[in-house]
Amino acid sequence: MKNYSLLILHVMSGNITFTMIKPCAVRSNFTGSILKMINEKGFRIKAMKMTWFTRERAEAFYGIHVGKPFFEDLVSFMSSGPIVAAILEKENAINDFRELIGNTNPAKAADGTIRKLFAESFTANAIHGADSDENAIREGSFFFSEMEQF
Repeated sequence: MKNYSLLILHVMSGNITFTMIKPCAVRSNFTGSILKMINEKGFRIKAMKMTWFTRERAEAFYGIHVGKPFFEDLVSFMSSGPIVAAILEKENAINDFRELIGNTNPAKAADGTIRKLFAESFTANAIHGADSDENAIREGSFFFSEMEQF
């Protein structure tokens, strides 16, 4: 429980975020290019793994969206291939990462952002980034135990 407490402390001070490189970007072999951009922007990888959502795990992760019209498509898409999940550390992590990945809609994303460069569509937008400190804790803890966070 000690590491979880440290994670909460870092997150509450805005230094931790969570990301997933989505199946479309992994399938297109963009993982290395995306990780390079993340590193070049000063993020430190505290935990990372490649994994594949089962349908049940995807439903659990996106449980806050149950009943919404896009839920089934989201679960199907996110369980369609491997993803790369990571906890990242940097001062002002949430805001800086959201700026790096760009608008959810790649057509509206700024030039040079991950979604502008690598997204296929609004749904297949290459990458996920936590939108709050609370979600960074919840999402990071979903994928990584205390022993997997450095």
